[in-house]
Amino acid sequence: MTRSLAGMCFCGAVHYSVSDEFRYALNCHCSNCQRTTGSAFKPFAGIECRKLSVTQGASDLLIHGDQPDMAHDAHCRRCGSLLYSLVRDGQWVHVALGSLVDAPSIRPTAHIFVGSKAPWFTITDDLPQYEGHVVES
Repeated sequence: MTRSLAGMCFCGAVHYSVSDEFRYALNCHCSNCQRTTGSAFKPFAGIECRKLSVTQGASDLLIHGDQPDMAHDAHCRRCGSLLYSLVRDGQWVHVALGSLVDAPSIRPTAHIFVGSKAPWFTITDDLPQYEGHVVES
């Protein structure tokens, strides 16, 4: 049986549930992720969007993006926390790992978009680093 993980925003207005069946997890250093999180990078895990459901506070979601049905960032409208991003033509979500209450079984396996990483941040682990997207093998 698949374990379900709980997630929530900083102020507790929005809660979600997601299956612990993530397909990949990465640390993204692109400038958009830096600005969205206010941090050097965004650790996230990818999963099919049907495996995530907002369980409380759906009306408190702030959806930001030009194509809300295809790609957007979902924030709490009250506290601004980034919870997840809808990606890949609206079929997948990238869950911001910092918004999970429960620990997922997956861990990030690489750093992506290190070509635009914050100049003041030094990557100190041994995970592979990619200038852009992960190179598929």
